[in-house]
Amino acid sequence: MIEKGKISALQLGMMMYLVIAPTAILNSPSISFRYAKQDLWISPIWSLSGWMAIYLAFKLHDMYPGHNIVQASERIIGRWPGKAVGFLILFIYLYINSGTTRLYGEFVSEAFLPETPLIVVMGTMVLVCALASRGGVEITGRFAQLILPVFIVLFLSNALPIIPDLEPINIFPVMPEGIMPSIAGSIVLQSWYSQFITVSFLLPFVSDREKAAKSVSIALIAVIVTLVVANLVTLLLLGEITGHFTYPFLILARYISLAEFFSHLESLYVAIWVFGAFMKIYLFFYVLVLAAAQWMNLSDYRPIVYPLGFILIVFSHWIANNLQELIHALGTSVTFTVLTVLLGVPMLLFCIALVKKRGHGTVSKN
Repeated sequence: MIEKGKISALQLGMMMYLVIAPTAILNSPSISFRYAKQDLWISPIWSLSGWMAIYLAFKLHDMYPGHNIVQASERIIGRWPGKAVGFLILFIYLYINSGTTRLYGEFVSEAFLPETPLIVVMGTMVLVCALASRGGVEITGRFAQLILPVFIVLFLSNALPIIPDLEPINIFPVMPEGIMPSIAGSIVLQSWYSQFITVSFLLPFVSDREKAAKSVSIALIAVIVTLVVANLVTLLLLGEITGHFTYPFLILARYISLAEFFSHLESLYVAIWVFGAFMKIYLFFYVLVLAAAQWMNLSDYRPIVYPLGFILIVFSHWIANNLQELIHALGTSVTFTVLTVLLGVPMLLFCIALVKKRGHGTVSKN
């Protein structure tokens, strides 16, 4: 096994929560509002793809213990078709990570470092993630334990102080056109939830495997609650103008004023975003280099860390001409591509594996 480190089920759950929640609250309110209007707070509840991703990850691991989805694909459909499927999954992880890195770079550059070249902002983050990934999965788990309490404190520091200024009237009428607008508002969120398939790459390293399903399920529920709160608070404060902002939750942070002394607390929000972006880029980059090494049958993943880091920076720069183009792509074509690869492909592999297992069982009985 290339990676000999171990993580606990609790660390696994923390990692999955931090991979989705901090970055999702960045533009979840504006994306959901585009389709759901005042029902945007309901949209995160429609989390079917997340539960399906968790189910598929655990079932495939039960069928092929110690193998992630890239490794299992070769055993399910043969070496070369499996290699093709594995490459497709690796590419989508590179693509997702490129988008996250670009969003991070655009956000930091636009809000706080307008004079710093975008490539420098992105390159610095990727370099730190590359250095961290060489430490293995145990470092990732420990970092998640360290950062989760910080994220919770920062998130609540943004959400709680504005409660007296919230306008409950903004939530009404509830579902005036039925449930379909809220479901439409959840489509982009479904692509984020589908990223729980990442569990497949981490399960081989979980020491207390029997607790993993519960921990990951709690993580998904926590993500749903976090997005519901973020969307609801944004709606109750901003109302109909929620969709006018690229980063609505940042507007909330700028609105906060405590005792006329603490104000302009957007630095707290930036801390949330930076921590969350780092965790996602870091974990997805680690998964990418680990799975790529396994796909190429290497004995160690560390030699390809920096080459893949360079490719990630290039892709991040190439992925879109500007922020508006990137956000539009994330809300349209990228969503369906991610859902197809991270949910559709594992589902197809699971069905084929199920048929093969039953076929072998029938042959054995005969």
